Amino acid sequence: MATTSAWLAGVQPGFAQGSRRAPEIVVFSKIYQELKLDYEQAAELTAAAGLLGIDCPVRPGGEVLPERVEEDLPKYVAALKARKLTMPLIVTSITEIGSPFTNQVLRTARSLGIRHYRLGFRSPKPGRALENEIAEVKARLKDLAELNAELGITGLFQNHSQAGTTGYMGGDLGQMAELIAGLDPAHLGVAFDIGHALVMHGKQWLPHFERLRRWVKIVYVKDVKLPRQWVPLGQGDIHATGYFQLLKEMNYSQPISLHVEYDWKDGDSKGTREQLLKHLKADRETLSAWLR
Repeated sequence: MATTSAWLAGVQPGFAQGSRRAPEIVVFSKIYQELKLDYEQAAELTAAAGLLGIDCPVRPGGEVLPERVEEDLPKYVAALKARKLTMPLIVTSITEIGSPFTNQVLRTARSLGIRHYRLGFRSPKPGRALENEIAEVKARLKDLAELNAELGITGLFQNHSQAGTTGYMGGDLGQMAELIAGLDPAHLGVAFDIGHALVMHGKQWLPHFERLRRWVKIVYVKDVKLPRQWVPLGQGDIHATGYFQLLKEMNYSQPISLHVEYDWKDGDSKGTREQLLKHLKADRETLSAWLR
């Protein structure tokens, strides 16, 4: 693996120079929707798994609906706090300041101490020149960054690998770098997903990461067996990349969002709380070992 010494010359957003505090492991709680858990049950399961919090989907069809964010998000946060758990970040469908309920979602989140939110995805419009798409997305991100600065919250652009025939803007990390160039990472940064980076770029993910690193604010983790099979942590290819050693060298100290995209139901078409709990514990233990 290439040396990382040149990357450590200064403190970067999302990293704490000299810090030994282990990152909090939280779960992307989209997975809880498969069991139709209410907020109390979700908090109880999170605590039982030894996780420290939740990365909550606040979007159409999510655990919290955008139109009910002012009523329901405080209830979810309260259920977590009762068990000494946190909600440091959320996932939204916001792609521009004109997206439905943008102000309600962001202002409510910030009032509850949530400092990061992930943007929604956008696919290129068929038949439209890619340079025009990039220019439009850049303009919308700039406007969002200005709103984020006003509110004191950071938007996150996730890299997501192509699925089927429709790709997402920014899934290619070279394009991602072009889209966020010139933006202040304090206002709009990257949720870096090593699994999707590996699917898109293979061994070339590392130079792309170097180019993006000052914008990397939050880390998403899911394991993949190439070319594109999502598997429990430790059964795929991400650990062999040296990525977690890199995070330790960079003193990454922000939350890590654990994503369960594989089949956790062990052949059961419905799945049970106990099955999900078993997999969450195993993934958390594997990730904790990698971070040590």
